[in-house]
Amino acid sequence: MDQKAFRERSLVILSLILVTGLGWMGCSSSVKESRQEGAAGEDFSKPRAKYYQFEDVLVPDELSFDAKKSFIYETPRFKAGILYFSKWRLDVNSLVDFFNYHMEKDNWKVVNSYRGKESVLNFSKPDKSCSIKITENWLGTTYVEVRVGPIGEKKM
Repeated sequence: MDQKAFRERSLVILSLILVTGLGWMGCSSSVKESRQEGAAGEDFSKPRAKYYQFEDVLVPDELSFDAKKSFIYETPRFKAGILYFSKWRLDVNSLVDFFNYHMEKDNWKVVNSYRGKESVLNFSKPDKSCSIKITENWLGTTYVEVRVGPIGEKKM
């Protein structure tokens, strides 16, 4: 390989490394950012989030909704279903904190939670339950699965 070709190849490789490195630094996202105040006085204290199919389960806007995988079953008495979301490079710990905080604000009670390779948060209300599973793959994509369903009647 001649000197000119070697320099061109080295320049291309260096450019790819820089672009990839800047991408990793610039694309990292955190739900906690939505609770901070902006430099220009913009108020971020209100979460940038929305309710999808359930009026009492708030989901950060950063998550992308997967309508093809999600489904809802609804009757006049209850609504149940599974909602799927994902996002590349989202901080799992801040996502867990977000759900814990906002589920409590929407009057959900914590039943239990598991944190590890995958995190599972379980909540309940008198007539329904919600389970939120958060996982992250080796490429850095975070997946969130929200399951809501009715709680059966107690028999004595």
